[in-house]
Amino acid sequence: MVVVVAAWALTVAVGWGLIYWPHMPEDFSYATGLVPSEHAGPLDALYISLVTLATLGLGDIAPASGWLRVLAPMEALVGFVLLSATVAWILGIYPALARRRSLALRLSHVRRSSATAQALDSDGGAALLDGLASALSTITVDFLQYAESYYFHDGDDNTSLPRQIRHALGLADQADGAHHPDVRLSASVLRRALEDLAVVLDESFLHTDGGPERVFAAYADDHGHPQGPDGPPQYGGSGRS
Repeated sequence: MVVVVAAWALTVAVGWGLIYWPHMPEDFSYATGLVPSEHAGPLDALYISLVTLATLGLGDIAPASGWLRVLAPMEALVGFVLLSATVAWILGIYPALARRRSLALRLSHVRRSSATAQALDSDGGAALLDGLASALSTITVDFLQYAESYYFHDGDDNTSLPRQIRHALGLADQADGAHHPDVRLSASVLRRALEDLAVVLDESFLHTDGGPERVFAAYADDHGHPQGPDGPPQYGGSGRS
């Protein structure tokens, strides 16, 4: 991230510097003590560009001709926009990453609790599935708005969405056979949320042209968490009697 922002800023600074350089020193005013002929090289042009881009306004070397005096504030405006965009991007992407890791940790908690089909077949089970579906919908929107967040790889398995996401498939499969109608409805909503997430991941990044199981396996493999061909984990026993 730092490298990308620095590359943007350097590209802008060099571009404006190349505009300033051919007009130095004739079209610039210099502070007392500076010899114009000694401060008219490419490094001086880059210095002026960087000072302007950063909106420092030191004033030791400043444009004196009319059109350059208009151009310099335009560069300062570009610098302000670049800074604002960087801050907005940081403030947006890190909460998105936090939501992704929070969902992965929640799925890990459910998996490690060894929830049985009987426990899921209840009002609490329906609420759990609804919460997971809601979180998955939020993650799907995050991937649409912050596509670059896909390339941020998580750490251990407990905080890695690629590693944990297939457990949600197992929950949906388990709840399909529940007696409680709210649980079956919540399982259907959860499955639709998983399918929507799989579509976004596949169309934007993976291009497997497969179903959710294949997409999530490719997602895990792409992030260094291969899970093998054995399908999603199963929870407890069957919900049918």
